[in-house]
Amino acid sequence: MAEHRSMQRAALLDAARSLLSEGGTEALTFPALAERTGLARSSVYEYFRSRAAVVEELCEVDFPVWAADVSAAMERAETAEAKVEAYVRQQLELVGDRRHRAVVAISASELDAGAREKIRAAHGGLVAMIVEALGELGHEQPRLAAMLLQGVVDAAVRRIELGAAEEPAVVAEAAVGMALRGVRG
Repeated sequence: MAEHRSMQRAALLDAARSLLSEGGTEALTFPALAERTGLARSSVYEYFRSRAAVVEELCEVDFPVWAADVSAAMERAETAEAKVEAYVRQQLELVGDRRHRAVVAISASELDAGAREKIRAAHGGLVAMIVEALGELGHEQPRLAAMLLQGVVDAAVRRIELGAAEEPAVVAEAAVGMALRGVRG
């Protein structure tokens, strides 16, 4: 029975990822989850009390996977500068991933305080990954520099997600250049 519930919960989360990546937060409804999983609508409520609860669990499940991908890319880099580049590039490579599209949709939605706090904490963990490398590069306030760097990454993600005129590779190169050289051309 526990295994069956676990499989149903995983199917609901997978359906939620699909709905979020295909149609944003408006698409994430309990009737849509029920339809995608073949469950009765009332059964969905047995697993999640609200959309916010679905969002919270997606963050708990997916954000660590995404962060591990970024961390692994950084670990393969040999210099502090290469770690910064890997930090930026890996996040931008994940833009096309369904987990990432769901996280972007989630962050744009109206969430309760608990869900927003979990997302903030997850982003804080991501930012913390790059602080040491920025310190090695000589930043006097590496934590502040890390938060600003994440702002560049977030802007590049939004640009790619919006389907901007530039190709994703062009956006990625501009973001890496901004991260490594600032606003100098």
